[in-house]
Amino acid sequence: MENPVLRCAIVDDEPLALSLMVSYVRKTPFLSLAGAYSSAVEALGAFRTVPVDLVFLDIQMPELDGLDFSRMIDKSVKIVFTTAFDRYAIDGYKVNAVDYLLKPISYKDFLEAAGRVLERMGESREAVPGALSVARNSFFVKSEYRYIQIYFDEILYVEGLKDYVKIYLSGTREPVLSHISMKAVEARLPASEFIRIHRSFIVRKDRIRSIERSGVVVCDANASMEGRRIPVGENYREQLRRFMEGRMSE
Repeated sequence: MENPVLRCAIVDDEPLALSLMVSYVRKTPFLSLAGAYSSAVEALGAFRTVPVDLVFLDIQMPELDGLDFSRMIDKSVKIVFTTAFDRYAIDGYKVNAVDYLLKPISYKDFLEAAGRVLERMGESREAVPGALSVARNSFFVKSEYRYIQIYFDEILYVEGLKDYVKIYLSGTREPVLSHISMKAVEARLPASEFIRIHRSFIVRKDRIRSIERSGVVVCDANASMEGRRIPVGENYREQLRRFMEGRMSE
């Protein structure tokens, strides 16, 4: 995947557990593997030169255990503890771990933990002025038990449905349904490419084919489908008018 969102490392002294976690990372589209280490001492040396956003960290290890290791690395690195001993759970959260996975770890649990880290990273980066999303030309949304990468140039429009949104994409694919607010989606989309025309609708500017008295028609440039008429909210008419005047003057 181009421009992976999170660079992660795995630290575990059990070869089978290490191999399993490596396989999980490699099939997760928003993760890239920065390194896999069989000891915390080895990882500590590597972290001086290898940038990492997230570490899946075993707690019970010889020489240097995971809890002590977690206190020695940069505080910006997110931690997901992995262990066979649930008595360590409370200790794990004392060092601000994002999550805690009990072995044997299923891919579903792994994916949900990685997704929580992705959401935290997204929230922190969106707080920076000008930041659009954790990926330069896309963002991830959770749909059921998967995290789906949504590319800006594939979006036709976004429809808000109470606590959910539907993201309509180019082609004949079904819309992506995600439990996320319109405000959160709008924060991730570049204003140069998208415009909000209604409390419940955001559209891609270059997919607007016509403007009517109370709505716009959005078409998929890559398909022979008929355009979809989308209403314009009263509070958004002036913004749409300015956009169209700017397009006509180009």
